[in-house]
Parts: sequence; structure tokens; C-alpha cells
Amino acid sequence: MQILNGKEVAAFHREKLQQQVALLRDKNIIPELALVLVGEDPAAVMYAASLQKAAQQIGITGRLYQFPDMVTETMLCTAIQGLNNNPIVYGIIVFMPLPEHISAHRITNTIKPEKDVDGLTETSMARLFMGKPLFVPCTPKAVMAMLAYYQIPLEGKEVAIIGRSNVVGKPLSQLCLQAHATVTICHSHTRNLEKIVRRADVVIAAVGKAEFITADMIKPGSVVLDVGINRKHNQVVGDVDFASVSQVAGAITPVPGGIGAVTTIMMLENILLFKGDLG
Repeated sequence: MQILNGKEVAAFHREKLQQQVALLRDKNIIPELALVLVGEDPAAVMYAASLQKAAQQIGITGRLYQFPDMVTETMLCTAIQGLNNNPIVYGIIVFMPLPEHISAHRITNTIKPEKDVDGLTETSMARLFMGKPLFVPCTPKAVMAMLAYYQIPLEGKEVAIIGRSNVVGKPLSQLCLQAHATVTICHSHTRNLEKIVRRADVVIAAVGKAEFITADMIKPGSVVLDVGINRKHNQVVGDVDFASVSQVAGAITPVPGGIGAVTTIMMLENILLFKGDLG
């Protein structure tokens, strides 16, 4: 059984990004990632801080634009438009959740598609589903980066994705289809879930339930990718029961240290995709 090490994959991509940023700095170009935070949601504040730190490590400026809870939707849209028009800003991220009086849909789609490094605007999603992506959401991109690094092909294989969110499950299904896999998306209304998952060559768990996937659901020798991050008994665990599934799977990602370790670096990689257009 092989452990798919996310920290190793992240380090590989980080080194390449540092080289790209160094070339930009030689031209006196220092890209900025705009981190838009409304209020003080603890998880969002923590995520913003981690992105700032990760950006700094590769030489990108991670600048926080923080607004109070009572900021109006119009004021927030105006601020984002200003970031859209700033040539130094290569990427914009708006952290969720937003206050109830602000439409997350409107705010997300105010971001210029060329700066939508989260890949969540309608334009980004539409292009992904057409097979012509601008930006790929960072978690699905991390899954594909993990498979590529360990040279695990999807062509001709059955892939079961547990979870149908707009952020992970749906875009990931399109990436797997584009890699010529046969994809089944499972969700809360799926009948015979265990049977479907058990026949899959590759299982991707993104359901948001701690240790939901157990060994009896896994075909011996299959590849298991765990996207979940949950807290159980004051510990961080995935959607996969690692202890039991690792005895059956041919390869598996741990939590922590798996897909999550790659996700942030994929976000930073997106920032530089359009450096030629924005620099």
C-alpha cells in the first residue's frame, strides 16, 4: 500500500512557483493576491492568514482587505472592482461566509474572470464544463496534481466521487471526464452507495462526514483520495476511515498531510497563470 504524500507534492510545485516568481521579480514585478475578508469568522481569518504566509514563502504579496460586518453589498462590489482594475493584483479571493445581507453569488461574480483564482465565478465554471478552463477550483486541481505526481492515470478507469458540491464534486467530475475516466457522482440520495463505491478503481471522498468511507466499501488495490477535513475527538480526520481502508487500498492519501497540503499551493499556482496578460 502506497501513502500519497501531499507535502511532497506541494514542495514540488512550490519550487517551480518560486522560480517563476523570481523571474517576475527580475522584471520588478511583484504579484499581489488580494484577500477580501468581511467580518471576523474564525475559520476565514485562519485561512486568510495561512494563504498570506504561503504567498510570502514563494515571493508573492498576500494583502488583506478587511471590511466590517456592516459593509454594504454595493461598497464591497466597488472595492472588488477596484482590485479588478489594479494591474498589480493577479488574483482575488473573497472568503466565505459573507454576512446574510450580502449576496455571495453577486460578490463572487463581480470578480474579473482573469483574476478568479478560486475558479468559482460562473465564467470559470462554464469554461471548465466546456473543457476550456480559465481557473480550476483549487481542491479539485489538488486531486489531479496528486494523481499526476504519482503517475496514476485515469484513462479507462471507473471513478466514484462521493459529494456533489460546486466547489469540489462537480468540477472534479469534469476533470476526471476530461482525463477519459468513467465517472459516477454519489450523494445523499444515491441508492446502493456501497456497491457503487466498491466497484470503483479510484474513490474520491468529498462528503464532509468523518470517516464515512470504510474498508468494506473499497475494492482491493484501488486508489483512495480523501478530500474531507473533519474534527473528531479533538483530532483532524478525513472522510475516509484511514486505519481500516489503508489495509485494503493500493494507494491512499492521509488526513492531514494529503490533498489539503496541496490545495493552497494550487491556489498560488493559479495566480501566475495569466502573468503574461496582467504583468
